[in-house]
Parts: sequence; C-alpha cells; structure tokens
Amino acid sequence: MTTSLLKVTGAVLAIAAGATAAFAAGGDRGMRGPVEFSTLDVDGSGEIEASDLLALRTQRITDMDTDGSGTISEAEFMASIGERAGERAGKMFERLDEDGDGEVAIEDLTNRDGRRGGGSKMIERADADGSGGVSEAEFEAFKEKMAERRDGKRGGKNKN
Repeated sequence: MTTSLLKVTGAVLAIAAGATAAFAAGGDRGMRGPVEFSTLDVDGSGEIEASDLLALRTQRITDMDTDGSGTISEAEFMASIGERAGERAGKMFERLDEDGDGEVAIEDLTNRDGRRGGGSKMIERADADGSGGVSEAEFEAFKEKMAERRDGKRGGKNKN
C-alpha cells in the first residue's frame, strides 16, 4: 500500500470509531453541535443500536466523499477536517470578540478573564497554605489531584 492510502485508511478507521466513542462519552467532538439522543437513534426505534452507529459512521464517510467515488482521498479527508477546524476556530473567535467589532483586543481578553476570575479561582484551589501564590509542591499536588478526578470520571482507569 502507498503511504497516502495507509494514511487515509487509518483516518477512516479513526472516524469510524468516532460514533461509538460519542455514544460512550455522551458526545462527539466530530459532530456539529450538541449530540441529541435522536441524532444517535438513526432508525427512530427508541434505542441506540450498533446499526445506528454504523449508519452514522457510513454517513460521515459518505459526506467526506465529495467526488462520489466511493473512496475518500487524502485531499477530501483534509478538506473535511479543515472545514470543521475552521468552524470551531470561527466560533472561538466570536466568543473572544466580546464587543463584536471583528477584532480581538486585549480588553476583550481582559474582560473575559475578569468575568471568569482571571485564573484566581485556580490559584485559590491550588494554594494549600493560603499564601496567595502556588509553590512548585502545591502545583504538583494540584496536578495530581486533578488527574485523580479525571481518572475517577473515566471509571478509575489510569492512563499512565
């Protein structure tokens, strides 16, 4: 196999796993917008079945096959990924551009940080001794605590 064919095959397999992961995680980063039950229950049976997830994967691949050849070229795959990345970047820019003037100014970012605490909540949580700052030891302890929380949400499986 050529390198391009291997890349595309690997990418298609990764995409095919996406709908299954979406069901397991309760959402799919590759799908546009929030994932609703009705989106995953393709056949409308009232249950999400393996056939529904296969239909979603098939549709996703078909959507990428813009020339209708029945296969996905590297260019088609990259165009699809680029389009989704562009949409996400556009939405992020809109959120950052608080005054809607089409530009992100330092004030937009400062206002955003001010509304969310500018990281001060994170410092408060990590500052075990109440000094107003986070030492290296506190930082490492906080990272460990956050890793434990993430692992707990993943069913206690440690990725290390």
